[in-house]
Amino acid sequence: MDIFASLGLGFATALEPMNILYCFIGVLLGTLVGVLPGIGPTATIAMLLPITFSLSPVGALIMLAGIYYGAQYGGSTTAILINLPGESSSAVTAIDGYQMARKGRAGPALATAALGSFFAGSVATLLLAFFAPPLARAALSFGPPEYFALIVLGLLVSIALAHGSILKALAMIVLGLLLGMVGQDIYTGTPRFTFGFRELFSGLNFVSVAVGVFGVAEILRNLESEKNREVMVKKVTNLWLTRDDFRRITAPVLRGTALGSVLGILPGGGHILSAFASYSAEKRLSKTPQEFGKGAIEGVAGPESANNAAAQTSFIPLLTLGIPAHPVMALMVGAFILQGITPGPNVINDEPALFWGIIASMWIGNLLLVLLNLPLIGLWVKMLTIPYRVLFPAIVIFACIGCYSINNNIFDVYGIVFFGLLGYVLIRLGCEPAPLLLGFVLGPLLEEHFRRAMIISRGDFSVFVTRPISAVLLALALGVVILALLPSLRRKRAEVFVEED
Repeated sequence: MDIFASLGLGFATALEPMNILYCFIGVLLGTLVGVLPGIGPTATIAMLLPITFSLSPVGALIMLAGIYYGAQYGGSTTAILINLPGESSSAVTAIDGYQMARKGRAGPALATAALGSFFAGSVATLLLAFFAPPLARAALSFGPPEYFALIVLGLLVSIALAHGSILKALAMIVLGLLLGMVGQDIYTGTPRFTFGFRELFSGLNFVSVAVGVFGVAEILRNLESEKNREVMVKKVTNLWLTRDDFRRITAPVLRGTALGSVLGILPGGGHILSAFASYSAEKRLSKTPQEFGKGAIEGVAGPESANNAAAQTSFIPLLTLGIPAHPVMALMVGAFILQGITPGPNVINDEPALFWGIIASMWIGNLLLVLLNLPLIGLWVKMLTIPYRVLFPAIVIFACIGCYSINNNIFDVYGIVFFGLLGYVLIRLGCEPAPLLLGFVLGPLLEEHFRRAMIISRGDFSVFVTRPISAVLLALALGVVILALLPSLRRKRAEVFVEED
């Protein structure tokens, strides 16, 4: 079969010594940022983007992918050991994982997280390998109206799944779209929103926006609310599971994998949503629901499998359509563009070694995570003793140097300062910056496909509803808006995000 020949090419690429090294660095850094509360994969990838400019496209994207799914695993370590989820999707793991640790069962909890993550990640990567090529082929038949409708659907779903107020999420999307319009008009070359700055004629620097809004703003927020962190972890022993433990986690791992694989494709916070959905499902299906919240191993197995499966399948819309499912994938779009590659359905034909190399590296990365994390538990916990006021200034300086090195332009560093302050103000106002980045990345694509559709149809707006695929996608977008405004769903969203916080 062609799929096996393609996977062979992918493994040949991923198993090159330098690419294995980049994968190792990625999962190591991902675990590190997952362990440290307050940084997270989005901010880390944003600040490491400048480094990847000098790497090969395959090595750069393998490393960034490793950071992302490594962070999904790393967040579970401190969630279990000291009740501090290092990544938002690990907040559910802390509920029962920490109770297991208090009962002296930290080892089995960590082993459950590791094995569940490895299984779910491997299965989801297999789904990515089988479903991405046909989706990419189908996407080649999309015209400008279909792409416009698809982007509208993605933006509206991201609003429905965003934290907090739907109105504020909508405002962030609109702000992101406006920021994406800065620069020269794509057809006439007329400067827009440049305020006389020649540096803005080519648009806002993606790295400056990402590092500022996610990196610097998060650092300012964490410095403001830094708490004393007391590490109270004894030496972890008995990492292997008993036969009864294996029996209890088998079904939750399978259900979490299936749930995460589906929800990970959704725009917004698919990995977060899948973790909470898995926990809720396991509690309802359990014969002993009273154990949940008191150290039920199923409460660790299901969510950990779900969020790691979602981390892998969130690459499907990126690799097949060029549409990011959430802010981390938006940063991956930026990494593609920095390397001179246009993400989308043509990547599989134009860059087969890159496409299949990224997929194959996910299996290698998941294996490295299991081999790497359990022996280094003591090191990860010690990292928590580093004060934020020492750690974060070094990160900011490093990010500014990297951003400057891309274009050797001090204006980009000023951009980091401006967007860092803007992001901090938005956070203080209760606005989530994630929809802003999605709007910023997708805004130029939305405008380009809309104007192309108008040119093809000679200004006839009916082109969006007379073409079947476009009409279906816009109908789904309308359905998302209606569902998001339903009082019952709004209450459910509020409950989920309050529980997460």
